[in-house]
Amino acid sequence: MGTYGEPNNDTQITTLDTVDHRGVAWTEVRSTAYLIHQHFRYEYTGPISDLRQRLVIIPPEQHGDQRLITHRLEVSSPTTEVRRELDVFGNLVFSLGVDHVADAIDFTAWIVVERDAAGGPIRVTPDSYLAPSLREPSRLTVPDEALQAAADALGPERDDPAALAAHINAWVYAEMNYAHGNTGVRTTAAEAFALRRGVCQDYAHVMLVLCRLCGLPARYVSGHLLGEGGTHAWVEVLLPAPDHPGQYVARPYDPTHGREPGLDYVTVAVGRDYGDVAPTSGTYTSPFSGHLSARKRAGLTAVEYFAPRA
Repeated sequence: MGTYGEPNNDTQITTLDTVDHRGVAWTEVRSTAYLIHQHFRYEYTGPISDLRQRLVIIPPEQHGDQRLITHRLEVSSPTTEVRRELDVFGNLVFSLGVDHVADAIDFTAWIVVERDAAGGPIRVTPDSYLAPSLREPSRLTVPDEALQAAADALGPERDDPAALAAHINAWVYAEMNYAHGNTGVRTTAAEAFALRRGVCQDYAHVMLVLCRLCGLPARYVSGHLLGEGGTHAWVEVLLPAPDHPGQYVARPYDPTHGREPGLDYVTVAVGRDYGDVAPTSGTYTSPFSGHLSARKRAGLTAVEYFAPRA
């Protein structure tokens, strides 16, 4: 087995205890720490070769008030070649190469992050704010007539970008219905909107289309929400920083729940749509098919309050 991660990474990361987040008074929380555990297993009906795997499962070193403390990545194949790099959005990407897999391969990640309520906003550069990639349609966010009509109807609040973003977030939450089994990772925003149903990925894609049509640069966010077993998706809208001319921030919105994300959210990656931040993707050479199974868990390991609780 190959192990990759932070220098001096301690194996105790795998034995950290978690606490029940349901008893947390979030409005009183000063800082938090999280343990994220993810396991991906690919099984094949026969031997494969030249596996090239891409993993986007480790959060960035810093994202607003969120900080990566340590991480550990285990690969069941001991002969894996690993390249670690940042993509154009600043996401941490692991590219792995394996010459031969007999029948299965496992990828297991352990991650610890901290969040600080006083850490400040998610700041972005002027270049990011003006980037066409966050203003124009991507493969999964091409608008149709129905989405264009919806954007036109949302127009009256365009003089206040933050109010408009909040309005779009609430509108998508009210308009869509959460349902499994109707959409998949290749479903476009237009297809999901026509159904008026989908999962968090679809809610995020619909909101992205509406934001961009209304002149708001916006990006897809992949991450975790405490209490949900798998990954979660939401949106960051890039806005001028209040009272700071020439500066910009990314403000998060969760259209699936109709709210702004709090400290119980952990960001892993951002991009134009799901395609940029898919947790796992890859190619291999073989006539045999493969099957992916995944287990994911995000747990609270520590919480500190602003003042002692009675």
